[in-house]
Amino acid sequence: MPKGDFVAFDAVAKVSLGYDAGMVVAWLQFFACMAVIAVAGPQLTRSGHAIARLSGMSQGWVGLIMLATATSLPELYTGISSVALANAPNIAMGDALGSCLFNLVMVVVLDALSRDEAVWRRVDQGHILTAGFGVILIGFVGALLLVVREGFDFRIGHVSLYSPLLLLLYVIAMRAAFHYEQRPKALAQETYEAVEGETLGRAVQQYVLAALVVAAAGAWLPFAGLALADAMGWKTSFVGTLLVAAATSIPELVVTVMALRLGSADMAIGNLLGSNLFAILVIGIDDIAYGQGSIFAAASPAHAVTAFAGSIMAGILIVALLYRPGNRFFGVISWIGLALLAVYLLSSYTIYLHGH
Repeated sequence: MPKGDFVAFDAVAKVSLGYDAGMVVAWLQFFACMAVIAVAGPQLTRSGHAIARLSGMSQGWVGLIMLATATSLPELYTGISSVALANAPNIAMGDALGSCLFNLVMVVVLDALSRDEAVWRRVDQGHILTAGFGVILIGFVGALLLVVREGFDFRIGHVSLYSPLLLLLYVIAMRAAFHYEQRPKALAQETYEAVEGETLGRAVQQYVLAALVVAAAGAWLPFAGLALADAMGWKTSFVGTLLVAAATSIPELVVTVMALRLGSADMAIGNLLGSNLFAILVIGIDDIAYGQGSIFAAASPAHAVTAFAGSIMAGILIVALLYRPGNRFFGVISWIGLALLAVYLLSSYTIYLHGH
């Protein structure tokens, strides 16, 4: 082989080996974080279940507030670092809205795992309230992504005036859910049995520790995901909506499946719907942290497709909670699950084609 060709071949080989090594390191980081979450996630669920028993709180309320907040911390950390450090508003917006879609797709998993009885027949219809607020909040963000480009970008400094409104709507949603849980009918639906040697203080300590572990591991996941996506040359809106959102939603997946296996379908659904509301809260916080202007103006309008898809999926879930269908295709998945999955796949493909 001529010397020139040998040098060129050696250079290409070194680049290729370096590229492969970087891919291996990224995958190792990704799976290491998943392993940590797989261990801490079930403990988070068990602690939340214990707090529900010992405090008299309903399982739906524990899922809506405690588990949803803990498992959504990766989205919060990722969003703030994306806008404040990486100047990547598309990653932040895609992560938050993509997480909403991913959480609703997890309902399909619950549907498939709930073999004896459809999951919508096992949960309290009070989740309709939370799902309804999800339709409002997610759809509102989708509308903002479009109207700010038509002269409706009102700001105080760099902060959009719409962000405080998102925070207010989140507080209203939590207050409405709290008042619903205080109704005698809602409180009378659940009874708890005492477990020997279990205390509220110990349950809270275990919950906090598990939440910190899940948050730390989940917050590191997007960095490994972005390294992999960079090698593929994908668009940042698509990366945020699909890859980063899926990575930061792993805590919700682990906790939700574990809650269902513990027989707490209300906690599982409450966690998913509460995480969606928290994800919209994160968008408002991201806008405040984004010093370059309004995140709604900086992010790609293609994210509106994700937002409207999330609203449609939340609407489908409301239909399921009201209608409570029991028929399944091939004994595995219902038409509700198929509809949710179809909307998710179509919106993801649209973002892949038209994202920035």
